This record gives sequence, C-alpha cells and structure tokens, in this order.
Amino acid sequence: MKRLTLALVLAGLLAFPAAAAAKGPDQASISGPGLDKTIVLAGSGESMGTALGNLTQLTGFFPAAYGQSPDPMLKSAPTGDLGPRYRIHYRVPGENRSTYSIDQDVYPYAHGGALTYMKPGQSIFGMSTRGGWFLGGLPLKLVLVHQGLSAKASAANGTSMALVAGLAVPGGIALIAAAIFAAGYRRRSRPA
Repeated sequence: MKRLTLALVLAGLLAFPAAAAAKGPDQASISGPGLDKTIVLAGSGESMGTALGNLTQLTGFFPAAYGQSPDPMLKSAPTGDLGPRYRIHYRVPGENRSTYSIDQDVYPYAHGGALTYMKPGQSIFGMSTRGGWFLGGLPLKLVLVHQGLSAKASAANGTSMALVAGLAVPGGIALIAAAIFAAGYRRRSRPA
C-alpha cells in the first residue's frame, strides 16, 4: 500500500506542470511596427488575472523558457506569411537582486492565430531556455490589442502594403482592361 501511495504521489508530481514551480517575469516590454512607444507591463507574470500574467500564459513563456509536460510547443515551425514581428523583452528576477533577460518574438496577425517564438539557449536560473514555437491564437491577439496593438496589421509594416498592392495592381489592370473594352465596344456599335 505504501508503494502504491508513493507511486501515486510521484506520478502527481511529474504530471504537475513545470510552469507552476518556475519563476515568472516581473516586467515585459513590447515593441514593434506601428507602435508609437514601447508597451510596458509590470507586476506578477506567474498567473492569469494580471495583464503581465495573462501575457506570459498566452505567449507560452513558461513552457518555452523551462519546458513542460505535456509539451504544448508546436512540433515544427509554422509556414507561410506570419505578418509583422513584434518583440517581447521579459525581465525575470533572480537570486540576490540579479535579473535575467529573455526575448520572445510574437506574430499577432499570423494566419491561423497569434504565434510566438522563443530562441532556445537563453540563460535563465543556471539553465538554458527550451525555446520553440507556441500558438497563442485569438486569445493572445486580443490581449495584445487590449494593450495597444492595432486590431489589424498596419500598412506601415510592409505585409499589409504588399496585400494592398497585390489587390490594387490587379484591380487597376482590370479597370484599364474594362475601359479599353468599353471604348472598343462603343466604336463597333456606331453605324458605318
């Protein structure tokens, strides 16, 4: 009976996410295209309910920084146009008033939902970040919009400009073709 109890306790501890024991950031700075100024969030980054806590949970900060089981990180890098890249710079308090700096890229306007990427190998608490891609989806995008990002990718980032040009050029060609066709049609309909 003691062995069964011990096995159950150990299984419970192994199933407990590593994020719960991990130390979270006390500040995050978000920068990127279309922002007039850097967005700074401060407070507790360890749980949902605060602006910083919501951000760290929805960006996958803990599984990307420390690893987690089950692993919620994407198995491979996403493909296609991810839209503009923003940068989140986290400050994580350490021992003896030291701090760790962790960077994570965020793609709020990616097709299929907001994505983040943390580069592996960043130093934190005597270890290295696991890193990888994480799908934050619509909830992450909504949190970022609430903090000051635009609801849609701005024209200043190039992706939207390419989309506008991609629509405007064929649209312009279609209008010119229609004008030429109309002019030719009018000429034929006149009596000779």
